[in-house]
Amino acid sequence: MISTQRLEFTGNPNRRPENPHKDSPTNPEPYVVSAELKKAVNLAIYLRRPLLLEGDAGCGKTRLASAVAYELGLPLYRWDIRSTTKAQDGLYEYDAILRLHDVHTQKLEQQPPAAEAETEEEDEERVNRNPANPKHYRKFGALGKAFELKNQPAVVLIDEIDKADLDFPNDLLTVLDEPWEFKIKETGETITATHKPIVIITSNKEKGNLPAPFLRRCLYHYLDFPNDPKRLQEIVEKHYQIREEESPPPPDLVNTAIKRFLAVWNEGGLFKKPGTSEFLDWLKALHTFESEPYKAAQLAKDKLLPYRELLFKLQQDWKKYAKAS
Repeated sequence: MISTQRLEFTGNPNRRPENPHKDSPTNPEPYVVSAELKKAVNLAIYLRRPLLLEGDAGCGKTRLASAVAYELGLPLYRWDIRSTTKAQDGLYEYDAILRLHDVHTQKLEQQPPAAEAETEEEDEERVNRNPANPKHYRKFGALGKAFELKNQPAVVLIDEIDKADLDFPNDLLTVLDEPWEFKIKETGETITATHKPIVIITSNKEKGNLPAPFLRRCLYHYLDFPNDPKRLQEIVEKHYQIREEESPPPPDLVNTAIKRFLAVWNEGGLFKKPGTSEFLDWLKALHTFESEPYKAAQLAKDKLLPYRELLFKLQQDWKKYAKAS
């Protein structure tokens, strides 16, 4: 029934439907979403435009896709971009060498090409390949899987798009726009999306601005670091609320850790500022790495931050905070 509903992301994982798709994330995501980001997500869902997220590493760009897919019970297909990635990689791969190998190792059976309407489950679970059927040798990528879905849209995460070459974003536009289809030349198929996917794209802006034609077709949101004690407190509470297997740190340790962390973050002069994920790791180390939690009073008066290796990743920052300040 999802296809007839207007999907809305609220940031509440308890709204997850009773029968989620089998490729939907199985664990809730402890994600605190701002009102502005929530609106951006729902605009992207409504308009079916890619949502481009920029922001420093560790601010939650990637985890947003999991939070959306979990709450809505939709499948999540992740596409990690590398410097050599091409747009077709996200659609399908065709293994011609494997087919040739099968021709030589199997007795070629004279079977008619399978017609046509193979369900997505049959396509994924096929075990017995037949070289007479070219469809047995194509494998869908993240976008290809999303286009194949018949009953509901998928959430597709295209992670770190700026790692690819400059042509990659514009090549994506040929499939992320009307008529939302692509062709497989080896099989003669045209794959048309029954449900346009919800596409979330992340960028760390490593190679400068993305091409203007690509930006015009995206919704854009800058995910800022939550530089506010109350917001960090909320993130900590939700993190431990969702991950019930971890015992939450005592409030005085949380408050002191937030105060020390934000003091460093706002002091200026850091070449690489730590993000939310680094803060949560640091807090966890303070709470559980040793047999006894780090004392809040001790943390407040220590000149050197404990577990600095969790916060500083560059030599200049490390040296600065390796000295008593």
